[in-house]
Amino acid sequence: MHHLLPRRPVRPLRLTALVCTAVLCTALALALTVLVALRWRPLLTVDVRVSDALHAHAVAHPGWVDVVRVFSDWVWDPWTMRALAAVAVLALVLRGERELAVRFAAATVAATLVSQGLKALVGRARPVWPDPVATADYAAYPSGHALTATVVCVLLLWLAPRSWPLRVAVVVSVVGVGLTRVYLGVHWSSDVMAGWLLGGVVALVALAGARRPAPAGRAPSSPGAGQPGS
Repeated sequence: MHHLLPRRPVRPLRLTALVCTAVLCTALALALTVLVALRWRPLLTVDVRVSDALHAHAVAHPGWVDVVRVFSDWVWDPWTMRALAAVAVLALVLRGERELAVRFAAATVAATLVSQGLKALVGRARPVWPDPVATADYAAYPSGHALTATVVCVLLLWLAPRSWPLRVAVVVSVVGVGLTRVYLGVHWSSDVMAGWLLGGVVALVALAGARRPAPAGRAPSSPGAGQPGS
């Protein structure tokens, strides 16, 4: 009677590696924020050169812009990511994994708060073009698209770490959403980098000490199982 057997113990995250990674991402994000706030010229120069090159390509290839906008405005939009997070939270609740559901929901909310809070604090202007191919609201730094996608994708990957299709989807989504925002001329490259770093921090903090749910439908072993009289 499988339903009477104890669930297979699950391993906690390796806190040392997680904490070190979170600290590193936090330090890099803090340093990047300071450089942006101080308008460090070498960083601004890189931002301008990258944006100029991508915007020139976008203006010359309107067909590419249409495709990129579909991905940026719909597939990888923060609201799409939040919808995915809501589905994951509901699935976790239905499986009885309420703690993980709370962690997942809290991380998604935190992503929005961190993004909007830093936008208001730093107040960085978005790129301005004489021939824009897209527009966006609020301040530029950090990229809310990149931050939200990173949080949700990292959490989803953690829930199913052995799924190769999911691994590919996560990498393509996290990298792709950042590239689309710069390509459309609504973010600087450092905005996207900050989104990736801060998203990583939020996701790692949410997962600190968490345990993965046992695989659904798998019968865990019992110490006495298979012995006579058991």
